[in-house]
Amino acid sequence: MQALLNISRTISRWLVWIGGALIILSALMVTLEVFLRKFFNISIGGADELSGYAFGIATSFGMAYTLFERAHIRVDALYNLFPLWLKMIANVFGILLLAGFVGLICYTGWGMVSDTLAHGSRSITPMRTPLSFPQIPWLAGWLFFLFSCVLVLICSLAALFKGNVDQASRLIGTKTIDEQIQDEAV
Repeated sequence: MQALLNISRTISRWLVWIGGALIILSALMVTLEVFLRKFFNISIGGADELSGYAFGIATSFGMAYTLFERAHIRVDALYNLFPLWLKMIANVFGILLLAGFVGLICYTGWGMVSDTLAHGSRSITPMRTPLSFPQIPWLAGWLFFLFSCVLVLICSLAALFKGNVDQASRLIGTKTIDEQIQDEAV
């Protein structure tokens, strides 16, 4: 199970780099569009549409990496006051809710992509982009995130059943101050 977790972490790193590259390319394209409009009164057209697709894909590609880095936003005002056993219950409940929410996104996203493919839907812009082109990688990012959530949940529950609370905390707990400082130093 640990090998699968490591493979998933590696894939998530690749996906976040791809997502970052999409954002950078999008920024360059929009910058070029602005300069061309300002100085030459020319438009390459579609920069806003393509950057929107890039942002959606990049966001879904970055979700699993954020999970593995334990960087999703959590409200932990009371969490730090909990005893260890209650923290673990809150962590398991939190990852269950996250996996359920992502599962719902994947279910509805699957329906959307299926409809797009069945009807050959295209954007209503002058580019007439086949919507399946951005939707399929977007959905793939969400599906990988769901897989990662379930994998992390299973691994953390296995660690808890073995009595290894530290390992479970490193998977689904909030980062300690020391871990955050160590991450900043690296």
